[in-house]
Amino acid sequence: MHLRTMTLDPDQHASLGGMYSDYFLDYASYVILERAVPHLNDGLKPVQRRILHAMEELDDGRYNKVAGIVGNTMNYHPHGDQSIGAAIVQLGQKDLLIDTQGNWGNTLTGDGAAAPRYIEARLTKFALDVVFNPKTTRWLPSYDGRRKEPDTLPVKFPLLLAQGVEGIAVGLACKVLPHNFSELIEASIAVLRNEPVNLLPDFPTGGIMDASDYRDGLRGGKVRVRARIATDKKGILRITEIPFGTTTGALMDSIVAAADKGKIKIARIEDNTAAEADILVHLPAGADPETTRDALFAFSDCELTISPNSCVIVDGKPQFMAVSDILRRATHNTRELLKLELEIKLGELGEKWHFSSLEKIFIENRIYRDIEECETWEAVLKAIDSGLKPFKKLLKREVTEDDIVRLTEIKIKRISKFDSFKADEEIKGLEKAMAETEKNLRNLTKFTVKWYEELGKKYGKGRERRTEIASFERVDRMQVVAATETLYVDTKNGFAGYGLKKDGEPVEKCSKLDDVISFTQDGKMRVVKVADKVFVGQKPLRVAVFRKDEDLIYSMIYRDGRDGPLMAKRFTVGGITRDKEYDLTKGKAGTRVVYFAVHKTNEESAAQMLLVHLKPALRMRNLIRPLSFSEFGVKSLSSAGNLMAKHPVEKIVRAPKDYDPDLGA
Repeated sequence: MHLRTMTLDPDQHASLGGMYSDYFLDYASYVILERAVPHLNDGLKPVQRRILHAMEELDDGRYNKVAGIVGNTMNYHPHGDQSIGAAIVQLGQKDLLIDTQGNWGNTLTGDGAAAPRYIEARLTKFALDVVFNPKTTRWLPSYDGRRKEPDTLPVKFPLLLAQGVEGIAVGLACKVLPHNFSELIEASIAVLRNEPVNLLPDFPTGGIMDASDYRDGLRGGKVRVRARIATDKKGILRITEIPFGTTTGALMDSIVAAADKGKIKIARIEDNTAAEADILVHLPAGADPETTRDALFAFSDCELTISPNSCVIVDGKPQFMAVSDILRRATHNTRELLKLELEIKLGELGEKWHFSSLEKIFIENRIYRDIEECETWEAVLKAIDSGLKPFKKLLKREVTEDDIVRLTEIKIKRISKFDSFKADEEIKGLEKAMAETEKNLRNLTKFTVKWYEELGKKYGKGRERRTEIASFERVDRMQVVAATETLYVDTKNGFAGYGLKKDGEPVEKCSKLDDVISFTQDGKMRVVKVADKVFVGQKPLRVAVFRKDEDLIYSMIYRDGRDGPLMAKRFTVGGITRDKEYDLTKGKAGTRVVYFAVHKTNEESAAQMLLVHLKPALRMRNLIRPLSFSEFGVKSLSSAGNLMAKHPVEKIVRAPKDYDPDLGA
């Protein structure tokens, strides 16, 4: 990866804007490539790669002070010691590449690690087996040109998916969620066998996960994670696992905040977290544990939504790539690295076989005696070459001058103790190893599968899945919010709210998340957010908590204008816009509602029987007329209604229960 060369001479720019544009692009490229986004080949950010390289340089099997590791890393990473120290702690807390000693903090509680001079670290055996191989590493000069550092480390494992990573660059963000170690090995084997792969995250904090919308880790996907909550005793909820991305302290703060806002009813909360999460939520008397648990999911960090954004550096530029594609690339990269290692091993075995055979010929045929009377170095080399000539056809490659020089370096002690039988056995062992290596190269995929299987047996113990995969619906907040307030209405002034205890009449219990619906005598309806005090309209006929799941039937009779006819209607309230005023009438000036009723079912509404008393007029005999609402169908609230009576009405009353329309009153 090579960054664009910064233009430091302002005279080379046509304008000040052009200069800043170039500088911004240089800075953005640097942050993306050199700081925030991991590379596809090894799954590491530059600082992580340099930390591991520095640790491998210091590795002698013993722990090293983190402060010393930071110092060695600064030879390769041109940034401050604090940022390097923080990156080391993050790697150590993932419990995969770094073996830690001392106080490295607690990811459950959010407690920080001790200072670098107090904690120690060394590479794990897994890291030494999987991450490093100087023979297959491409080296680059360090930032000051004094040392060499790896371009990328030859990692033979999908490290990026195992550890997860998060980074924010300029105009770009990266968030790859961690996955299960053993499942990654199984998935890699499936890739090698051309079988389908379905990878889902696994979090070190456990919990319950709904990954139905994971979208293979690409942008737009979501993962919902819940805490594991159980009823410990009567009146106590115990939280034993928390969602990934939060801490026990932050979780408790969110619960207390929800309780302070009246969304959840709790008596107190207690934290007993040590190696595992253990939070006790004590409930007040009479509280339902199931409802409270749902409320915790709805109003606190007991349920979180995580949005992945899988982005990696490929061919020197950022690229969004699905998790399954990252796994395939990592698996194929592992196979190629293993192939390269086998080829190197085969070459080394061939060289060792060549010199062992050459040494055996040199000693058994006493060619070393041919150089006793040679007076010059050239004569010595020529004498040895002549002595080897009859045997060169037994070798697999030509004898070079370097080979002859090595023969001259054999000590007399080795020649005197040379054992021909042991030499033959050693050569046979080398031939067997070479044959085995060639076989592995011919069956490279099979060899890679076996390598993964051995890796799983060696390091997979204790790395079982911690996060339970499930499917669950999002909790409806309105269904579980605690009704801790009382709704009051001041009909005289047209106000409602939970702060009108002195001036209003109680209506019903409510929560601070509820909406309030109101109907007024002029035929207007509005839905507003409940508050301490909110205007609901002059002369309200009805004020109540608005619940979307209640299919109420409203019946209404209104006078259309000051002297207009009476109109009757039945309607329901469907989707509405909060704070919008709805006119339930034709909208004429002087319109007034003369009858209003609410029923829970259509049957109750249709069973309404009213007696309409008309004002006396010339030639009118029957002044009392029955009205049944079953005559009117249930329509939308925007319906104007049906004409009920053209004549002036004196009053409307409910018919007696024993009223018979055929017999009259």
